[in-house]
Amino acid sequence: MTLTDSPATSASDEAARRRSIAFLNWAHALDHFVLLIYPTVVIGLEVIYQRPYAELIALSTAAFVAFGVFSLPAGWLADRWSRRNMMAAFYIGCGVSLVGIAASPNLLMLAAAMFLLGVFAAIYHPVGMPMLLEASQAQGRTVAFNGVCGNLGAALAAGVAAAIASWLGWRAAFLVPAIVCIATGVAYVMLVPDDRHHTASRKKVADVVLSQRAAMIMFGLYVVISLAGGLTFNTISIALPKIVDERLGEGVPLLAVGSLATAVFMCGAVAQIVVGRLVERIAPYQLFAFIVALQFLGILWAANSSGMTLILALALTMAAIYGQVTVGDLVIARYTADAWRGRVYAVRYFLTFVSAGAAVSIIAFLYSRGGFDLLLMVVTGIAAVFLIGVLGIVFLVAGVERARSGAAQPAE
Repeated sequence: MTLTDSPATSASDEAARRRSIAFLNWAHALDHFVLLIYPTVVIGLEVIYQRPYAELIALSTAAFVAFGVFSLPAGWLADRWSRRNMMAAFYIGCGVSLVGIAASPNLLMLAAAMFLLGVFAAIYHPVGMPMLLEASQAQGRTVAFNGVCGNLGAALAAGVAAAIASWLGWRAAFLVPAIVCIATGVAYVMLVPDDRHHTASRKKVADVVLSQRAAMIMFGLYVVISLAGGLTFNTISIALPKIVDERLGEGVPLLAVGSLATAVFMCGAVAQIVVGRLVERIAPYQLFAFIVALQFLGILWAANSSGMTLILALALTMAAIYGQVTVGDLVIARYTADAWRGRVYAVRYFLTFVSAGAAVSIIAFLYSRGGFDLLLMVVTGIAAVFLIGVLGIVFLVAGVERARSGAAQPAE
């Protein structure tokens, strides 16, 4: 037995794999957490700066645009240079950006610092997801748990930001997570080895190879669902604290709004745990369609609800929104080789998250003209387009899988 085959070496490799997955799960939580601090804090800034909600929420447009646009170079750099080093930049860059937001002397500097936060936050999805799929071998439960971590980050952002802002002021709501991000980045560099030597050896063949025509059709459909899904995801996520604040009832304090928003986001975490189990029993593309259909029904319900019924409708919506993200990533993993996943996910998340900037503008525009009645009805229409695109993928992939199962398989 050689040294590289020894049990001690295998145990060390397994420990390193688990450590890498743990850091990626934590990064996913932080990624969604840091971007959703402002949509909660902004409710308090209306009083501080004496500006309307529509004007203040628009200041985050640059951050969400950067979150989408910079996913493209992030994915390319990770595939060509180092995924590990890009993740180190994610942790430390987000921390420094949060310090900049907390120290901003005016709204212009705050918007500039939020843009920088969007640049570094853009790194996680096109870089972290390929790393996770490689380390976990695309296991449904591992990918789903990573999704749960991202959901928990989004869920806790509203409650934690509201609590810190209420107790220590709005600037502390950014400064505390800044310290956490920087400290994690330092630990990551110390505990996770460089991976530049591993870049050339990544798998260049997908689990299921598509024909050129099928690949082009799937790419076109993913463009549609990434844009429509991104608008749906980001509009609901960003507007959720204000929707709860306005449509729940009069006189609800900020802390209660944040807590209820957190409870709604937590429903997504529960859904993703269930999805992680189901995806091992049901074909991912079939589960994808079912969950997106639930998302459409949830948004339609929310558009016609108020009070505690609204909370139930938003809970169903959020469960479906986060559930479909997990399944959609697994569908991509099945039909894309590891060596190309960084770039493929970069395109997907570019389209998904660049729509976040549009989502902020849509919120500001529609809210100022028709309130959340108009906004939620428009989002319902966008969710319908999303569902149509997913149904197209279902029919395409079902045909590919039938042809594959019917073909003679080579001997092992």
